[in-house]
Amino acid sequence: MRKLIFGAMWSICKKEFRQFFGSLTGLVAIVVFLLLNGLFLFVFPDSSILDYGYASLEKFFELAPWILLFLVPAVTMRSWADEFRAGTFEILKTKPLSPAKLVAGKYLGAYLIVAIAILPTILYAVSVQALAQDKGIDVGGTTGSYIGLFLLAAVFTAIGTWCSSLSSNSVVAFLLSAFMCFLLYTGFSAVSKLPVLQGNADYLLELMGIDFHYKSISRGVVDSRDIVYFGSIIAFFLLITNRKIALS
Repeated sequence: MRKLIFGAMWSICKKEFRQFFGSLTGLVAIVVFLLLNGLFLFVFPDSSILDYGYASLEKFFELAPWILLFLVPAVTMRSWADEFRAGTFEILKTKPLSPAKLVAGKYLGAYLIVAIAILPTILYAVSVQALAQDKGIDVGGTTGSYIGLFLLAAVFTAIGTWCSSLSSNSVVAFLLSAFMCFLLYTGFSAVSKLPVLQGNADYLLELMGIDFHYKSISRGVVDSRDIVYFGSIIAFFLLITNRKIALS
């Protein structure tokens, strides 16, 4: 029985792969993600590391979250929306899986796609290391930054999966997901800077924001509190997605 359940979950995960990579849109989204990161990192003058004079991927890890704000919604927008639109959601419900396992299968499939898009960027680190004339990049800091980037992608994927469950229109799901990711990534930090909150609740508000914890890990120190924060956000959005699917 356990093998049957795992097999059904894996089939849902593979369906996400086929659905995404089976269309030109999916491949274009990943190519654009890698191309934009490459242009910002090596070509555009305001962010090019070639103008820095020292080996660092700091600019990449500053810019990558903003590009993920568009890549992740492009990956997740069809997860549930297309099932509702095409009428295949009822077929999904006939599988020997609870709503929680259906959501988990969809989420893992989408996250693996995003992870596959991020993995080639490791070549940037290799390239910078090869170009360096001094001791090279900070391996510990770069490793911590990549951990933070993969955790951030996991959070955005959970948000995008939930947004896709709210509409049968994939464009609406994309826009809603991009907006929610942007709001939760920057919103708390922006509100904490209001003059009326200075010296009172500003730090607590900033602590609630995703960007605070992403930047914390990007310094190269993997704090368990940051891991718990990201895990909690992921669990929350998967939980409300599960609730939505169970009631559909």
